[in-house]
Amino acid sequence: MLKMGVVVSDFNSDITHALLDGATETLLKWEVKKENIWVKHVPGGFEIPFGCQQLLEERKLDAIVALGCVLKGETRHDEYISNAVAQGIMHLMLAHNIPISFGVLTPNTLEQARARSQGDANHGKSAAEAALEMALK
Repeated sequence: MLKMGVVVSDFNSDITHALLDGATETLLKWEVKKENIWVKHVPGGFEIPFGCQQLLEERKLDAIVALGCVLKGETRHDEYISNAVAQGIMHLMLAHNIPISFGVLTPNTLEQARARSQGDANHGKSAAEAALEMALK
């Protein structure tokens, strides 16, 4: 019986909550029981690794799905945030020996973000599938 965590950034919530819906739909489709899915909301992308760490300390999980959206802006701020999130997630995976999938979108435009958070192209679904595949290895 798999126990899964999901950490979702609430910044750009129209995008990230669609990713959460896709991830949850996929976890349930793979027969993860609803009561075995723990969702932690964090304010922004930068806080995703800390949210993952909190879940790892609170629960015995098989994997975590990390979801967020860091849009490109007028400065290079998005690069710093995206790199920090990726490095933080990688560090936690290796330190805790728990898979954490990277469902953090890094699009150039809001339109690209919307396209990657809807329907069959919903990256929340693919991030959940990656976490499940790693948890079952």
